[in-house]
Amino acid sequence: MTGTRVRPNLLGAAAGWLWLALIILPIYYIVLTSLKAQSEFFTSNPLLPPSSPTLDNYALVLRSGFTRYFVNSVVVTLGSVLPAVLVSFMAAYAIARGRGWFLALSNRIFLLGLAIPLHATIIPIYWMITRAHLYDTLLALILPSIAFSIPISVLILANFLRDVPGELFESMRLDGCSDWGMLWRLALPLTRPAVVTAAVYNALNVWNGFLFPLILTQSPELRVLPLSLWTFQGEFQVNIPALLASVVLASLPLLVIYVVARRQLVSGMTAGFTR
Repeated sequence: MTGTRVRPNLLGAAAGWLWLALIILPIYYIVLTSLKAQSEFFTSNPLLPPSSPTLDNYALVLRSGFTRYFVNSVVVTLGSVLPAVLVSFMAAYAIARGRGWFLALSNRIFLLGLAIPLHATIIPIYWMITRAHLYDTLLALILPSIAFSIPISVLILANFLRDVPGELFESMRLDGCSDWGMLWRLALPLTRPAVVTAAVYNALNVWNGFLFPLILTQSPELRVLPLSLWTFQGEFQVNIPALLASVVLASLPLLVIYVVARRQLVSGMTAGFTR
């Protein structure tokens, strides 16, 4: 109705601002501390800006092999996410558009994979990796990451593909298009937000993964960024400013990915609520 005033939701607004403060405060602390000298970190108020901001911590991080660790993380993340999303997309298309007991059973198996915690599988994974002579290699991190990325990717993509009108597939089939052609010419463009959502979600998990690199590698040159934080931990003390500078540098790629793909990501995450 025109002329009707909507009462502001003050409680919801206050809760929103409180939640924003809880998120911003740790980020503010991390960035602020990374600009402090180690001596100032122990003597100054942790929430006040540094009296003499310095980039020495970032220089120390870059001199401590950060580039090598960054490249390892990129290789592991791309090597895990790209095959996982590709296989998941094809499996989700078959499950969403196909018929038969085998596809229904496959869907249940993928859903069962979501119920298996990663920590419960680390011993058999370690056994298989060592028997395959892949221990202390980047491939030892890539293969298990692919396996754990597939179930959630299939769930996201299959649910999105079910919302695509079947008439579009039937019209392309009448035009003589094969299933393979419909997969890449119709399904992929329409499900691009879901593909981006699955890729970003899996990339975030792999990029921040700590357990697999800790258990399946031991060489310093094969460390990924989460393990590289140990570089700034001494026997009797921890270089907190340098440690947080490393956290800032490690978070920048994820921030860039979000800025570039935020529209597709938000569209994929809200698709189930807007359709």
